[in-house]
Amino acid sequence: MTARNYLFAPTADDAALTRFIALGASATGFLKGAPGGHLPGWHTPGQDNTEFLTTLYQRLEASYPHAGQPFYAVRLWTNLMWQPAYLAVIAVHLFGALPDVTTLSQARQNIDINGYRLRPGPMVEGDLEVLIARAGQDLRRMGDAVLAEINGVTKLKRVPALRLLTDRMLGLMVRLNHYRPGMGVDEQKRLCGLWLKAMGLTGQGDLEILTLHDGKQVAITARKGCCLDYLAFPGTYCASCPKQDDALRLARQTADAVAELAAAS
Repeated sequence: MTARNYLFAPTADDAALTRFIALGASATGFLKGAPGGHLPGWHTPGQDNTEFLTTLYQRLEASYPHAGQPFYAVRLWTNLMWQPAYLAVIAVHLFGALPDVTTLSQARQNIDINGYRLRPGPMVEGDLEVLIARAGQDLRRMGDAVLAEINGVTKLKRVPALRLLTDRMLGLMVRLNHYRPGMGVDEQKRLCGLWLKAMGLTGQGDLEILTLHDGKQVAITARKGCCLDYLAFPGTYCASCPKQDDALRLARQTADAVAELAAAS
């Protein structure tokens, strides 16, 4: 018996999923997916994921012994939600159809989660705003379930978790003009508002429009959440970290925006 070759998918649902997975990989350069369901040792909604979460927590604790419980809890959350968020945005804005990304199985790679599997099935189709509304609701429902799982292993407060999920979406909205060249900052901000509304995250962060020295405008993130990386790496703050003085935050994000534009030209 020969192994199933997913490059030659036998059904329309299989073929659509294969195209979607390939698009995610090519658009980002790092999303690694495959068709299929749960594998032993993977995190999958609806399974008992206690051992998965406990093991990841223990590995984080061993890798960063001085960082503390809040950092480990936050890393569980951000690890589990980054792939679904990326896949939802790619599905809506690049693929034009939405698979059920909330059912994906995710692989643990030491202290990170990287790699996923999705079951073939019908995809939701519709105009852009319909897809955003559906994808946002799905992501929030998944996030609520993941947060409950994490709180079965360790403590993670709801508001900080939701602010970090908002941060993830803000970062993806900033990147929309990379996926859709020519998109203006006003459209980025409008679409960001639609995503945050669909996810019940309005007010937990936003995009901010920055005018550079040459008059060009770019979208940057105005965050309310903190990833707590400074607990593991003392004295180190993300360029957009809200714990910084606002002038420093804007200066660092301006420098990053200028460097990125120079690299792209």
